[in-house]
Amino acid sequence: MDATLRIEIFPVDLDATVDFYGRLGFELLGRSDGPPRYASLRLGGVRLGAAEAAPVPPGARAYPVGTEIVVEVDDVHAERDRFVAAGIVLAEDLTPRPWGLTDLRLTDPDGYYWRFTGRRP
Repeated sequence: MDATLRIEIFPVDLDATVDFYGRLGFELLGRSDGPPRYASLRLGGVRLGAAEAAPVPPGARAYPVGTEIVVEVDDVHAERDRFVAAGIVLAEDLTPRPWGLTDLRLTDPDGYYWRFTGRRP
């Protein structure tokens, strides 16, 4: 079976979401005025759909209640520097983990929790 993964999120403000993910390096593939307003984004092989929706209490998406979305990258240190230069506030800066990888964590404007991590050698 050949499979790909696309994650769908439900932000309150689609414009703020597109801006945030653009600063993370996601490419905007398309937009629709809906309803609901929708955007399709991509970062390498990571596909992200965003459908504007009613507000949800931030705690409903926060770690450890919600889902942690993990993206493996070739150079997590370079990504960290790029994120910070783009004004992204990190929830947790680069941290070496007991399992041998280094990662960072951040939260998007709607509380979705992301971890960017290096790859196993």
